[in-house]
Amino acid sequence: MSTDIAQALKDLANAKALAASATRCLAHSGLTPGQAAYFALLTEDLAQELSRTQVHAAAALRSTGAHKLDQESFQAITDLGPDPTIEEIEAVKGSTITGRTHFKDAKGLMTGWLDIPRSTATARLVQADCLLGGVDEAGEPTEPWLPELAAQFGDPSIDPRLVASAAMKLHSVRKDLGEGKAAEVKKQQLQAESAAFLRSEPKSARKHINDLVAQVKAGKRPLKALLDGIGIFKRGMRKGLVEYLFRVLPSHSAYIEAYFANLDNPSTVAGNRQGLKDVDAQFTGEETSGWDDEDSKPDWAKDRPGDEDVEDIEDDPPEEGLNPDAEDPHSQADDHQPEDEDHQPEGDSSEPEPASGEWEDLKPERRRLVGFMALLMSERKPNGSPPDQQAGLASSQVSIILDWEKLQRKMEDFAVTSSGILLSPGEARTALCTAGILPVVLNGKSLPLDLGRTQRLFSKAQVRALQAAYRGCSYPGCSMPAQRCEADHLDPWEKGGRTDIKSAVLNCLIHHTARHCGLFHAVKIPGSRPMVLLPPELDPEQKLRINTYFMTPAEALEAEALAEETTMRWRAGLLDVEIAQP
Repeated sequence: MSTDIAQALKDLANAKALAASATRCLAHSGLTPGQAAYFALLTEDLAQELSRTQVHAAAALRSTGAHKLDQESFQAITDLGPDPTIEEIEAVKGSTITGRTHFKDAKGLMTGWLDIPRSTATARLVQADCLLGGVDEAGEPTEPWLPELAAQFGDPSIDPRLVASAAMKLHSVRKDLGEGKAAEVKKQQLQAESAAFLRSEPKSARKHINDLVAQVKAGKRPLKALLDGIGIFKRGMRKGLVEYLFRVLPSHSAYIEAYFANLDNPSTVAGNRQGLKDVDAQFTGEETSGWDDEDSKPDWAKDRPGDEDVEDIEDDPPEEGLNPDAEDPHSQADDHQPEDEDHQPEGDSSEPEPASGEWEDLKPERRRLVGFMALLMSERKPNGSPPDQQAGLASSQVSIILDWEKLQRKMEDFAVTSSGILLSPGEARTALCTAGILPVVLNGKSLPLDLGRTQRLFSKAQVRALQAAYRGCSYPGCSMPAQRCEADHLDPWEKGGRTDIKSAVLNCLIHHTARHCGLFHAVKIPGSRPMVLLPPELDPEQKLRINTYFMTPAEALEAEALAEETTMRWRAGLLDVEIAQP
C-alpha cells in the first residue's frame, strides 16, 4: 500500500471524527439563523460528497475481491479502530484465499459485514457499473456503461445523487432497448437527454428522466396488451388497511388528474376542506363541523365580551322592482374578483375560505380518497341530472393540447394533456369525437384575447388560454398545476399595464406573492414566452429559466435549449429583454 493511499484513508478516518465532534457541538449550542443555514449547507455538501464516495467504495470492494479476505484480515481491519496511524493502515494489506470464505461476492460482504441493506448494496454496484466501470468475467476492468453520466458524476457542480439515480433509471430499461446498433443508439439518446436535464434544470430532472424511461418501457405495445393490464386489483389487507392497485390508460389518467386538481383546490366547492372533513367523518366517525352547545363551539364562534351590546343590523333591502337574485347585467359574473387580485382560480368564490392552517389537516392522499368515496356515494336526481355540487364532487375538465406541426411530423407527443400526460393517436381521436373542443391558437397575434385597458381582471377565456399555454406555475421546479394558479399582470395595472395575454403569466399563490415581493423576477422576451430570473443567491449563473415540470421530455429539452439560447443572446447584447417590475 502506498503512503498516499494510507494518508487518504487516514483523512477519511479524521473526517468521520471531525464530523461527529462538530455535530455534538452544533446540536447543543445557540446557533444564529445564519450559522444554522451554513450548518445545513455544509451538511448537504458533505452528504453529496459522501454519496459519491460510497459508490467508489463499492466499486473498490468488487474490483479488489475484498470478499475473499481471510478471517485474520477482517480481524486486523476491525482492530484499526477510529484513529489509526499511517503505519498501521499500511500494515493492513489483507490476504485473500481461494477456499470458502464468509461472503460469496462484494454484495454479500456489504450486506453481511457492513450491514448495508441488500437493495442498497445492489444499487451501489449497479451505479458503479454505469458510472465508474466494472469487472468482466476474466477480472479485467470495463468502461462505464454510461460514459456521459460518468463525467457528470465526477463534476463537483452537479449533485452526484441525482446522477446516480438517473443511472439506475436508465439501467432498468437495458432489456427494453433490445440488442445491436439500434439499441446502442437509443441508449446514447437516453443518456444525452438525461445529462441535458441534469445539467440545465436539476429540480425537474428526476421527473423528466422518469418520463423518458416510462416511454421506453411502454414501447409500441398493442392496444389489446394495454387493455389486458388495466383494472382495479385488490391486494388484500396490510397493517389494518385494504390495499387496491389501479392500472389505467393515459386517457383515464387525464380524467383522474383533472378530478384531483379540482379536489385539491380549496377555492372550489369540491375542495372545501371542512366539507371534505364532514364527508370523511361518515366513515371515520371523527368530529365534524357542527356543534351543539357553547362548550362544543370553536373559539372563533364563541360569544365575546361586548357582543351582546351589538344590535343586529338588517341588510339594505333591494331597490323596488329588482329581483335580489337576478344577475347584474353589468357584472363580470364568474370573472368577478377582489380588487387586489389579478385572478382567482375558478370555482365558487362566494364560499368562505377556512382559516389559515385548516386546509391541509387532510393529507393530499386522504383528500383524494375522500373525493373518490364521495363520487361513489353520490346519487343522481330523479330526473337523471347530476347531483348538486358538494365537497368531494369535482368536475373533470381535461384540456388536450394538439400540436399540428408535431402531428404532421408524426411525433409521439403531438397530443398532450395540460398535466403533461401523453396520449396515443387512438386516445386523441376518441377525445376529439366525445369532447367539447375549445380551439386555442398559440403564437398568433392574440387580438381576440387582449382586453387592453378596458378591463383590469383577466377573463375566463384568457385564463383558459394561459392554462393551455403554460400548464402550471412559472417558477422553475414548481409543481402547482394551472388550475391552482393565478393570472399575474407582468405590467402593473395601476401603472398603465394592459390586460393582454402577452403581458401575463401563471403563478401559484406562493410564487405570485414572492414575485411581487421582489424575491425573483419575470422577464419579458420578444416573440417568446416569459421567463424567470432567479436571484444570485439561488442561481449564481444568472440564467433565464423556464419551468418545464408539466412538459413532456421532448418539450422540456426544446424549452431548455430556448432558455440557453435566449440567455446567450441577452448577455451578448443581441436581445432586448425587459425585466418586469415586482
